[in-house]
Amino acid sequence: MSSRAAIRYAKAVLDQANHANISEVVFGDMKSIQETLAGSKELRVVLQSPVVKAEDKKQALIQIFEKNSDVTKGLIQILTSNKRINLLGGVALAYVDLYNNSKGVKVATVITAVAITPEIEANVLSKVKQMTGSENVTINNTIDESIIGGFILRVGDLQYNASIANQLGNLKREFSKSL
Repeated sequence: MSSRAAIRYAKAVLDQANHANISEVVFGDMKSIQETLAGSKELRVVLQSPVVKAEDKKQALIQIFEKNSDVTKGLIQILTSNKRINLLGGVALAYVDLYNNSKGVKVATVITAVAITPEIEANVLSKVKQMTGSENVTINNTIDESIIGGFILRVGDLQYNASIANQLGNLKREFSKSL
């Protein structure tokens, strides 16, 4: 979930990207930022650290994302000068959501204990298209071993929980009611 400030920055970046006709390029940049931050705990710690100077954070990010668009580099500059660089991940997440909404793309999140296979992904994709009535659907697979097995499917504000952990929790509640 993105903060209100992150959403405001994301809206401004999307407006700027649309004006420059590079919203799709910036979308790729934001996905790259999300993946980089998700894959590097060290980078997340550096961005949150009050000990590391803002200029050092900016230089590190500019080097890491040197192949990104000028709009994305401008975002890094603005966030640094406003002392809000810790919002970068939230801005990237909010931008992706805003971009998808503007293009009419529905994003389905499938949480599983292990990575889903291409066949299962195709089945889920067809089900989600059927559920939403939208042909423009993408799937985001998140792995959470704590669900033990099964899956949790989220599309917008709809959620279907078919995880083993949920079923065990339901059984536990039923047993405790019986006693």
